Amino acid sequence: MSKTKLAVALLILGLIAAFFIFDFGQYFNFEFLKSRQAILNTYYREHPLVTAVVYTAVYIIATGLSLPGATILTLIAGAIFGLFWGAVIASVGATAGATVAFLLARFVLHDWVQSRFGERLKKINQGVKRDGAFYLFAMRLVPAFPYFIINIVMGLTPMRTWAFFWVSQVGMLPATIVYVNAGHQLSVLESPGDILSFGLIASFALIASFPFIARKLLALFQAGRVYKPFKRPKSYDRNLVVIGAGSAGLVSAYIAATVKAKVSLIEKNKMGGDCLNTGCVPSKALIRSAKFLNHIDRAREFGFKTATAEFGFADIMQRIRNVVQQIEPHDSVERYTQLGVDCIHGSAVIRSPFEIEVNGRTITTRNIIVATGARPFVPPVPGIEQTGYLTSDTLWELHEQPRRLLVLGGGPIGCELAQAFARLGSQVTQVEMSPRLLSREDPEISEILQQRFKDEGITVLTRHKAARFTIEQNRKISICENQESGEEVRIEFDQLLVAVGRKPDTRGFGLEDIGVTLNSNGTLAVNDYLQTNFPNIYACGDAAGPYQFTHTASHQAWYCAVNALFGRFKKFRVDYSVIPWATFTDPEIARVGLNETEAKERGINYEVTTYSIEELDRAIADSEAHGLVKVLTVPGKDKILGVTIAGARAGDLIAEYVAAMKHNIGLNKILGTIHIYPTFSEANKYAAGRWKHNHAPEKLLKWVQRYHTWMLK
Repeated sequence: MSKTKLAVALLILGLIAAFFIFDFGQYFNFEFLKSRQAILNTYYREHPLVTAVVYTAVYIIATGLSLPGATILTLIAGAIFGLFWGAVIASVGATAGATVAFLLARFVLHDWVQSRFGERLKKINQGVKRDGAFYLFAMRLVPAFPYFIINIVMGLTPMRTWAFFWVSQVGMLPATIVYVNAGHQLSVLESPGDILSFGLIASFALIASFPFIARKLLALFQAGRVYKPFKRPKSYDRNLVVIGAGSAGLVSAYIAATVKAKVSLIEKNKMGGDCLNTGCVPSKALIRSAKFLNHIDRAREFGFKTATAEFGFADIMQRIRNVVQQIEPHDSVERYTQLGVDCIHGSAVIRSPFEIEVNGRTITTRNIIVATGARPFVPPVPGIEQTGYLTSDTLWELHEQPRRLLVLGGGPIGCELAQAFARLGSQVTQVEMSPRLLSREDPEISEILQQRFKDEGITVLTRHKAARFTIEQNRKISICENQESGEEVRIEFDQLLVAVGRKPDTRGFGLEDIGVTLNSNGTLAVNDYLQTNFPNIYACGDAAGPYQFTHTASHQAWYCAVNALFGRFKKFRVDYSVIPWATFTDPEIARVGLNETEAKERGINYEVTTYSIEELDRAIADSEAHGLVKVLTVPGKDKILGVTIAGARAGDLIAEYVAAMKHNIGLNKILGTIHIYPTFSEANKYAAGRWKHNHAPEKLLKWVQRYHTWMLK
């Protein structure tokens, strides 16, 4: 920082310090105003120009130095100058003062902040250059932060001074008028009874309601901007059109039909989406068959000398298809048509915020919900197209069991399928770039699973990256690179399963053509109400994120449907406070809320209580005595911050903690709840009991011990 900038900074700090040291704040309150009102009014009548200049100068200095008192100064303007001239003078003073603060921040801090944090601020700077005027107008009209913070922060950005000045002038004017009017009304009070005057009550009502009115005006202004290129239909064919018939789309359409709205549901592939056809349902059917074989392999644990099973891979795949067919009617066209949903098979193209084209016809609609889901991401590894690959979508087309299966990815999908195929008899190698499997979970949880995989014969290569694929003498080979040593590992395989994540399916059907905003990861950018930048276009499920779970998609769908159909009366913010999930490996791994890794990253204080399922009677009886229940609580309290369960039926056991967190029930209440013996659910009670034991009142118990000893005498 240059000497000049340092001198200016010290001068500003000195003036601010003097304001507080000499208690100039005493002149910026309503009592002082009323006590001097007659004198001020007389002086104004005799010297109107001088009074206006002095007042404006004081306002500029106070605002420019970010001193408290802007509100009382605005009220003073109404008391002295009246409504019209008060609004004019206060508005000029407020805008000029804000610009002075803006320029001072820019002169003293801008270069230092940008040089030190420029890379982190890159996106913010780009946003300000593109839409800075609108953002500033929104904050001025509905201040998300105090005005003085806005003045300083904007000075650190690339916003032009002239743009800052005129946007501030326009944006602050409505609030200035409201407060000037309140000051004018207060100035004419002659007796306590005047407090009930219509003018004063109306002024305070305006102050109270202004933020709500301003939000509505801002929403209309914003809508006007995005809708300007499009023509609204005179009437609409549908109240709602839903694109995508997966979990999110089905629930959205179901709710709309239930409340008697006219709704169309468009799906280009199969009803039920990924979850029914290629995801949750078939994978769990496969896992169940594989677990049965695992139990046969563990026959001696259950008291049998030997046990065998003959099976064909084709029979396993046929069972999976049968399971899907049994569930299909729940998501079928017939069922939803009976519910009142107009089901359309075809590819939707969004032509405008109000028009969707499908099968050569155009449907006009008041609202659109985009629930198009996601698809597997295939990394651009050299040679991968040559050797071929499977994904969680195409895996179910297999007719022969791969003898050697290579799985890329150590997330939930990769882990579930790797274990299932290993149990069916495939030789499985799993490659993961991260230091451990399931990197979102705590290290000891990953270790439990990784040890089980090792015991079951799965080769797990963590810290390895697939560098390239090749075919040598009709043999498929993957060359993987050790991320630590740099050494290459050659893996020969028959089939490759790519399970490194999923990317949202949000392109190719018109969203980008009409200007719907996408996030950097391809999801649709939505607000707390799941609206895109077009207020009548909503998004839920994998297309919106931030979670790629079927149950989260259904959860979001309720908010989308209700907000779309009834948002003009009341909108609901989507609630992500308690989101559970499970990985259906063996052992199952389920979680809700924080784990230790996340708590440390966020700097959240916590206590850990752990209960080993090895001690649980039912687990011992079932030969499933492995895993743990790990609970994070607020230090010294029983309030639950998060729970991780690794063990048999973890996906079911976690539900009790989900309900507890949702309804703010602590471990004491779980401990006081009767759990059937012998069941796995007792693990939750015993974990609560372990917490209680760790927080036993030792001093009180010593006195109780003395009491019992005394009673023996």
